[in-house]
Amino acid sequence: MDQPKVLLIRLKALADQTRLRIIALLTGNERCVCELRDQLDVPQPLLSFHLKTLRNAGIITDRRDGRWVHYSLQPHVLAEVEEYLRMLRTAPSETPELAGAGRPRC
Repeated sequence: MDQPKVLLIRLKALADQTRLRIIALLTGNERCVCELRDQLDVPQPLLSFHLKTLRNAGIITDRRDGRWVHYSLQPHVLAEVEEYLRMLRTAPSETPELAGAGRPRC
């Protein structure tokens, strides 16, 4: 998958309050799905949807331990998104997706 598409998937995954709360809970800690469910107070099917979205975006990983699933954050992925946003702010001409974006079309 090309880099702009990966970035778009990650930004979309981050654009949700519940998913941001999940990320906050996973910062520095691996958590069992039952802990996340209890702390977020969301129905299991909705939590599963959000976890799948974050996992598909590469923002979190999961690990099975018997019947339990533990989730952890991939901080390097967030650092990549942060770096892209920094480049966008400081040097937009360096982002291939935006090369020429500031020029008039007519």
